[in-house]
Amino acid sequence: MSLLSGVSDFFGLDIGTTALRLVQLHGTGPTRALVKYAYVPIDNKLAVSDAGTDQGRLALKVRELITQSGMNTKNVAVGLPSQKVFTTVVDIEHLQKNELDKAIRYQADSLIPTAVDESKIDWAFIGESPKDPGKIEILLSSVTNSFVEQRLDMLESVGLNVIAFEPDNLALARALIAPDSTYPQMVLDISSKSTDLVIIMNGAPRLTRAIPTGTETIVKAAAQNLNVDDKQAAEFVFKFGLNKEKLEGQVYQAIIGTIEILTNEIDKSIKFFQARYTDSKIDRIIVTGGASSLPEFPIHIANLFSLNVEIGNAWRNVSFPAERQNELTAISNQFSVAAGLAERTE
Repeated sequence: MSLLSGVSDFFGLDIGTTALRLVQLHGTGPTRALVKYAYVPIDNKLAVSDAGTDQGRLALKVRELITQSGMNTKNVAVGLPSQKVFTTVVDIEHLQKNELDKAIRYQADSLIPTAVDESKIDWAFIGESPKDPGKIEILLSSVTNSFVEQRLDMLESVGLNVIAFEPDNLALARALIAPDSTYPQMVLDISSKSTDLVIIMNGAPRLTRAIPTGTETIVKAAAQNLNVDDKQAAEFVFKFGLNKEKLEGQVYQAIIGTIEILTNEIDKSIKFFQARYTDSKIDRIIVTGGASSLPEFPIHIANLFSLNVEIGNAWRNVSFPAERQNELTAISNQFSVAAGLAERTE
């Protein structure tokens, strides 16, 4: 959802549930040089609260992040949380672009979950429909005007110039998948509140989902089933995860039910994709965020779905001095959205 075009000097801003993160890159082409990155932790209520006082506190945190990073441009591409954005792939008649835009808006009432006159709608052409040779498929996204305007007001209050809004999950996929990759790949990012799932093929998203299971849900299951407080539960979860041997498998048993809720949704997504794109098979799953830092989770996913699983690298399309390798690798699973936003080309 671009507001301006032709702006080359900007940074990506990820307003996450537990932290604000920014990345600035320089150059053009498939690989760009890292200029700056920074983050500040925030209260997990701030990012999702509509209250004016919380928006004011969030603005102060954004200002702190800008100051800490020494950012010298006001132009910013901003992520939109997947829970706030509706994204789907739809088939539509072959039409000229101006007619297509009218047709999409005319049909939007039946395609999006919010009122058309209260929503910002954006779409992108993907290709020929795999189901109907007489139609094309498009990626359609919508978000409520009220949410975008509130976020825009907050960012403008600290002097920033928003050049684009983009769903977090699309930025995530851009950062973690090679630009020239053609085979289908799934990106899986477990954050504190939810899990982003994106399936990309030929550079375009074919399925995007925000699953309402995150690390908080997993930790709460551990706390309840192990009869410990949340802090102790979090330590257990991120130390032992799905390891069946440690602590006699107690942590595994405490959280596996919640993990199965998540893996059932992953299974549904794979089946939905395969039913639509019958000639294509998902090649691998790329995990990041909590999905990569929960012990034994990547191998659990690999075994369950008989797929290759790799740990995502937020910096795969970014160049930086060799001596910064360890520093950047250590934080890679937290910066995928911010890096993806910074890699935008339009």
